[in-house]
Amino acid sequence: MTRDDAPFHPPAGRRATKWAMAYWVAGQIVDGTLDPATGTHLLCTDIAYALGDPEQLEPLVHCAHILNGWEESWGASLEELNRDAVEAAKQFLSKRPATEAGN
Repeated sequence: MTRDDAPFHPPAGRRATKWAMAYWVAGQIVDGTLDPATGTHLLCTDIAYALGDPEQLEPLVHCAHILNGWEESWGASLEELNRDAVEAAKQFLSKRPATEAGN
């Protein structure tokens, strides 16, 4: 059975569902199927807030604010900021508890 064939078992409870969504969105950012600005914005507005702004999501929330307010005059390219968001998503995923990684 491949990962794509594995059955999905939704988490029990609202908090667990939000965390599962956070990991899913971060994975989408990392694999390139979701634009970093869109993904970090979703994490910031729909997930982090609902979870009480946990420390684990702070780097991604920070990226969302930076990408949302980016101006060319900052001296950092949008591509560089997108790479930073992808790296933040990778770091977040790397710290995922083993008990949650199987979902």
